[in-house]
Amino acid sequence: MRLEKIIARSRIIELRSTSLRGALEELLAISVEKFSDLKPEPLLRGLLARESTMTTYLGLGVSLPHVRVKMNRRYVLAIGRSRVGVKHDGAKDDERVHLLFMLIAGEKARDYLQVLATIARQVREPDLVENLTSAPDLDTLYDRLIGGFGSIRPVQAQQNRTNRLMFLEAQRVAKGAGCSAIMVFGDTFVGGIQSDALRSKTKTILVTRNPIEPSDDHREFNVTIQVRSFSSQRMAQLRSAILVALTRGVITFNDRICCVGGVAASNQFDTLTVVDIEREFQTLLTGQQDLLPEDVKPEVLERVIAVATELAVEGREGKPVGCLFVVGDIARVSKFAKPLVLNPFYGYKEEDRNILNPFMDETVKEFSSIDGAFLIGGDGVVESAGSLIQAVDTEHALPSGLGSRHAAAAAISLKAQCISIVVSSSSGQVTLFRRGVMLPLTESRY
Repeated sequence: MRLEKIIARSRIIELRSTSLRGALEELLAISVEKFSDLKPEPLLRGLLARESTMTTYLGLGVSLPHVRVKMNRRYVLAIGRSRVGVKHDGAKDDERVHLLFMLIAGEKARDYLQVLATIARQVREPDLVENLTSAPDLDTLYDRLIGGFGSIRPVQAQQNRTNRLMFLEAQRVAKGAGCSAIMVFGDTFVGGIQSDALRSKTKTILVTRNPIEPSDDHREFNVTIQVRSFSSQRMAQLRSAILVALTRGVITFNDRICCVGGVAASNQFDTLTVVDIEREFQTLLTGQQDLLPEDVKPEVLERVIAVATELAVEGREGKPVGCLFVVGDIARVSKFAKPLVLNPFYGYKEEDRNILNPFMDETVKEFSSIDGAFLIGGDGVVESAGSLIQAVDTEHALPSGLGSRHAAAAAISLKAQCISIVVSSSSGQVTLFRRGVMLPLTESRY
């Protein structure tokens, strides 16, 4: 869903109250005035009840309170700005909330978590938040919201002669080699790459670590794939990008693609690579075409990879945190697991403990220090943390230097139709396992 479609100027106000309850009451007053089926009292209770179980504070002075109710519409979004600041229990120290995005969602809205995650991702952009909080009036704030939510547009790529020649050559190579797509690594350019800088008759896939919402004016890229990478090496994102494209159905195992990129932030294309997908992933496929387990949604796998990569990059106190995620076939996986600690996710609503929920990020990162694995359903619901995997496989050989966490990941991927992802505590490397076969998604940091 395009977020600007649910933004209405009439539901953007300057907040007078400095308490969270008071601010929510003000936002509810403008949200329900035109809808007879919405009552402010139960909505307020639902919003405050959610705050009591999981904070909706996102940082940067932004909060995203939300609730699901029975109503005819899919979404009602109300936005409040406070120049003084609203007190919020989820904020650190004396930090105050200056922007509240209150989302009311209908129970039948199937893309609820995706919409929530998209809003959260957008308002974590410091430049956008600064533009909104500093807007001289609400009309300007509304215009900046539409511009910001319509598309976070990266800067124009340097249009020097070498870059133009490299992309023209990529098109020729793609045609001559029978490639079905050109994959462009946008992080080559500071701030990313503007899509209208690259026009091609061949399907073009943009890979970037920056969040970009597609806009009607920028359709040169058929698909945008967000893949985090901490490496300065050429094409460091390549394998993860191909994996995501495969799970989304953007490309198939029979495809061949041409990749063009360069050193991150160098502003210069310097590398062309032709990748035969089946050959690249041959060991992982082991004669089968279903890389993604049947019950695992592509967006769930993408989110788990993103969280795992963030743990490898950011870790805790500057060091990578070793952890294991097992995704899919939860009924069978549970037969080979037992709890090491009391399950911290027990008793919470499924949507509150879904990995797609943007408020789960910090929760997962905090519990990553617990020994054991995260067990995650194919729909993204986190069933448990701190689970011991007991799927012993004495015949499966792993490369030397890999420990018990990698052995458990390999074993459970053989016993069940699941994917396991490991973050190494010693090297920070992120590795995926499917049917016992390992696929390094990032290289070792040390």
